[in-house]
Amino acid sequence: MGRTVFIIGNYAFLTALSLLCIFPLIHMFALSLSSGAAAAAGKVSLWPVDFTTAAYRNIVSKPEYLTAFGISGKRLILGTAISVVLTIVTAYPLSKDNSAFQFRTWYTWFFVFTILFGGGLVPWFMTIKQLGLMDTIWALVLPGALTVFNVILLLNFYRGLPKELDESAKMDGAGHFRTLWSIIVPLSKPALATIGLFTMVGHWNSWFDGLILMNRPEHYPLQTFLQTIVIKKDMRFMTSQDAELLRLISDRTSGAAQIFVASLPILLVYPFLQRFFIKGIVLGSVKE
Repeated sequence: MGRTVFIIGNYAFLTALSLLCIFPLIHMFALSLSSGAAAAAGKVSLWPVDFTTAAYRNIVSKPEYLTAFGISGKRLILGTAISVVLTIVTAYPLSKDNSAFQFRTWYTWFFVFTILFGGGLVPWFMTIKQLGLMDTIWALVLPGALTVFNVILLLNFYRGLPKELDESAKMDGAGHFRTLWSIIVPLSKPALATIGLFTMVGHWNSWFDGLILMNRPEHYPLQTFLQTIVIKKDMRFMTSQDAELLRLISDRTSGAAQIFVASLPILLVYPFLQRFFIKGIVLGSVKE
């Protein structure tokens, strides 16, 4: 009887928690499909009021939007691929014992130091400028290509794998690269899915670096484009048709459309990575 009550209460609590997580997204979607006047009056809850798609038409009815979407897609693919590969080849040697990698501890603390202390925005900007990366896709991809948090997550996963795998591969004549790519990486799908999802979300949601590293607005990624055009209403891209659309929307409906459009790609990708992500997020929590 007690277990039955616990199960019912547990399901009820988790259902209520899930609804609390879903309701803000539903509210944003309803707000984005409502008129600016209804949103300003606070009449919108979970259903659109004075239904209109003006907020979406405002951000997708221009070729600049498609260009920005393509830049974000390119950034997402390149940034995720490069970041995952660099994380793999960095975490693997750091996961070895000191007997196998003499300066492992020193290098590990070197990476951890970058989490605790940063050089600041100005040196970061000057470095990218001196390397000639300004106004290119590489300025959005390379500066954040290696995230120390992901390295730590992956090296902890590697350290949890049986050491016999390395030993048996070495006995068969496999080197470090063959062992890594043929044995370790195929066993690391949960961890790679986790860091891949973190990287994808980071690249997709980032807008500030595009604003300061891109000299021309036509090179803006999607989030920077939405921030500049929709939120700040930059008049450089506006036509008479756009001005008419702006009469039907408000800052709240535009912001809601921005949030929903920005969330949609990740919401579509997450179900395919969910089973790996749930397993990978608890890496190192259980030791045998």
